[in-house]
Amino acid sequence: MTYCVGLLLNEGMVLLSDTRTNAGLDNISTYRKMYTFEDPGERVIVIMTAGSLSVTQTTLSRLREAVDDPEATPETSIMLAPTLLKVADIVGDMLAEVRGEVDEKISAMQGATASLIVAGQRKGGAMRLFLIYPEGNHIEATEDAPFLQIGEHKYGKPILDRVIKPTTSLLDAQKAVLLSMDSTLRSNLSVGMPLDLAVIAKDDCKVTHKRRIEAGDKGFQAMSEAWSRALRDGFGRIEI
Repeated sequence: MTYCVGLLLNEGMVLLSDTRTNAGLDNISTYRKMYTFEDPGERVIVIMTAGSLSVTQTTLSRLREAVDDPEATPETSIMLAPTLLKVADIVGDMLAEVRGEVDEKISAMQGATASLIVAGQRKGGAMRLFLIYPEGNHIEATEDAPFLQIGEHKYGKPILDRVIKPTTSLLDAQKAVLLSMDSTLRSNLSVGMPLDLAVIAKDDCKVTHKRRIEAGDKGFQAMSEAWSRALRDGFGRIEI
C-alpha cells in the first residue's frame, strides 16, 4: 500500500508520497510513486499513484508515450491538453483502460485497483488538484476541501483537517504533510520511506522545490520527535 497527499493553497501546491510497495510481509519493495511532467514556465503536472503497481506503472508509461508521440494532440497528450480538467480526463481514461485490461488478464486478482492524484498548472490558468478514481472519474480540491489523499490516508488526516486552510503558507504546509506522513508511518507498516516531497509555487509552472527524504534523515527525525513531545505535553495539560 502507500500514502500520498496533495494540498491546494493560495500560495501554491505541496505534494508528498511514500515509496513502499508490498505484496505480503515477505515481499516489500521501494518504488517511486511521484512522477513529474514539466515544460518550465509553461506547464507542470505531477502525478502520484496508489494501488496495483502493474496498473499504475502501465498507466504512467502510456501517458509518457502519448507525450512523446510525434502525432500527439490535445486529445491524447497531457502536455498539450488545453486545460487541467482535460488533463484529468486523459489520465482518468487511461487509468480506466489499463485497469480493465489488467482485470481481464489477471482474473485471480479479483480486480486490480489503483487511484491517482493529479496536480498542476498551465501558464495563464489556475492551479488545480484532482483525485482520479479506479473507474477513471475524478473529484477536484476546492477552498472548502483543499487537500486530497490516496492510499492509507486515515492516520494522517486528523492533522490536515485541523490545520490546513487555503491561506496556509507553503512552509507550514510542508510541515503539515510531513507530520501527516509521520503519523501514518507510525501506525501502518505498509507505508514506508524514502519519501518524495514536491512544492509548486503559484504561477511558477514548474516544480519549485523537490526533496527526497531517506530513512534516518535527521531533519525528519527531529520533526517527528518534536511532534511526539508536543502531543504528550498537550495531552498532559488537558483536564477532564
